[in-house]
Amino acid sequence: MSEISNLRWCELLHKINGIYFGKVKEKRGYFPIFAAFIKKKIMRIDIITVLPEMLDGFINTSILARAQKKGLVEVYVHNLRDYTTDKHRRVDDYPFGGFAGMVMQCQPIDACIRKLTTERTYDQIIFTTPDGEKFDQPMANELSLSKNLIILCGHYKGIDYRIREHLITKEVSIGDYVLTGGEIAAAAMSDAIVRLVPGVLSDEQSALSDSFQDNLLAAPVYTRPSDYKGWKVPEVLLSGNEAKIKEWELQQSYERTKRLRPDLLEHTGLNG
Repeated sequence: MSEISNLRWCELLHKINGIYFGKVKEKRGYFPIFAAFIKKKIMRIDIITVLPEMLDGFINTSILARAQKKGLVEVYVHNLRDYTTDKHRRVDDYPFGGFAGMVMQCQPIDACIRKLTTERTYDQIIFTTPDGEKFDQPMANELSLSKNLIILCGHYKGIDYRIREHLITKEVSIGDYVLTGGEIAAAAMSDAIVRLVPGVLSDEQSALSDSFQDNLLAAPVYTRPSDYKGWKVPEVLLSGNEAKIKEWELQQSYERTKRLRPDLLEHTGLNG
């Protein structure tokens, strides 16, 4: 995977989405911000699942609901059972070789994906699987530049491997553990991707300053009151001195990353 950093991600957004950017001095160089207007680019995400009810509530709340209401993103959930030729609406069968568990069959998956891909072109056809490429912020940045995505939720023992060989373009895991199904992974990925689409968040800089955007964890954040039961906010944040606040923020980000996720520092050039 080609990692897309904070700055590179913004440059690509500028080029692909037709966004006009201004620039402000930020803690790690000059980062583009949204300065004038956003030219709409509607992203479409199609999620294929055997348990659509697990996703119905998720896609109609919070960030995904806001993105759809603004007309920036369209999310569709497809019940795989609607595409099977089995009269009992089965989509799985026993694996060859006598292995344990059940395997999702080729036919309904093929039928659903073929129907979608004959209607439009997709940037990626993603399969959620524990043995896939690890999902991280650079991948979210990359996928947020897509126009159309399919996410196939794994279930049971997995899917017939021929689907992975012939139809899937990207295999993704959200961690080294096994879930009952890929719906939770699909929801997590969709949330991480959609919040990066220009115009979804009211404060575009919020997405740019999230943890992992620069391979550093975010600095601590505080709100009013400045003194609660003797628990005080760091004085520098109340000083109004922007330069010192930025310096504090970077130092805190570095120290938290070194303590909690030292592996991330390998990609920053700060692991001295």
